Amino acid sequence: MAGPEAAMSRYGFVVVGTGNIARAHVEAIGLLPNAFVAGVTSHTPERARAFAQEYDVRAYADLAEALADDDVQVVSVCTPSGAHLEPAVAAAEAGRHVVVEKPLEISTERARTIVDAAERAGVQLATIFMSRFSDAHVRVKEAIDAGRLGRPLQGDAFVKWYRSQTYYDSADWRGTWTLDGGGALMNQAIHQLDLLLWLMGPIDEVFAFGDTLAHDRLEVEDTLVAALRYRSGALGTLTAATSLRPGQPKLLELHGSRGTIAVRDDAIVSWDLLDVSDAEREDVTNASAAPSGTFADPMAMSFENHRRQFEDFVRALDTGSSPLVDGREGLRSVSVVEAIYRSVREGVRVRVPDA
Repeated sequence: MAGPEAAMSRYGFVVVGTGNIARAHVEAIGLLPNAFVAGVTSHTPERARAFAQEYDVRAYADLAEALADDDVQVVSVCTPSGAHLEPAVAAAEAGRHVVVEKPLEISTERARTIVDAAERAGVQLATIFMSRFSDAHVRVKEAIDAGRLGRPLQGDAFVKWYRSQTYYDSADWRGTWTLDGGGALMNQAIHQLDLLLWLMGPIDEVFAFGDTLAHDRLEVEDTLVAALRYRSGALGTLTAATSLRPGQPKLLELHGSRGTIAVRDDAIVSWDLLDVSDAEREDVTNASAAPSGTFADPMAMSFENHRRQFEDFVRALDTGSSPLVDGREGLRSVSVVEAIYRSVREGVRVRVPDA
């Protein structure tokens, strides 16, 4: 947000896009003491002006005008998924740091182009996967890194959500391969997929089925199930759906030789490890957040985890370190999604190439 506080902030962001997720970025950035939203730009100027007026920021005529503004150090890309490449590369080539909403892009080729551009320019690049920053998932990561889950045996993720036909009809790019890049897997379940990669390690091989079962006029799937083999030898499953009325909170189940951990939304609901005490189990499960409601409403979310990810990104700018979810981390999930979609199309097991 603009005003005296913005003038004292260190990092100015321009948000590219004016859709629902752009609001999450603006709200999250506005909560940081050392960052501010300098302005917004969109391919639809009237939407940019209305958005800018709502948030009391500048409406740039286009990205080129924003990149010419010395107040802008970071570009936050919130366009449809298949339109991430162009603004991200333009920002990097102009020497601006880049934050890209998930997925990084809709193919590994396009995602790698963004990563390469940022590395050539020597700028920071982050992919938004804010679930990594919830208290629950941070605690799970710490436990796994400490060996408390033991040898990984199985990692499962379930995204049994519901999106109405109106949701898909609300924008002509929704449900298309060209701009949405896929359906329930690419857009909704990719957050859980990222968590599986972060917590269970690389996925080596997949086999999947997917279909459009509950919506009209979609090019992409609204229901998908995939079997996973991790590089560690562990197995797993991934369910991705926007077809299952009324929707259920997302669920992550991790099994190892020393027990089981389960997280529903951002709440730890199972902490059954060999060395756990009753007091620790009660503390862990009582300290977690309530379900968000995004299983039925895409905007029923808190901006806190977005805030934490932007805070991590700004810290990386200050220290010169890499953000937790950099461009190469974002590339990993796109590579797995691409392999799963190939398995659906061809009806075969597909090895996941190194991203």
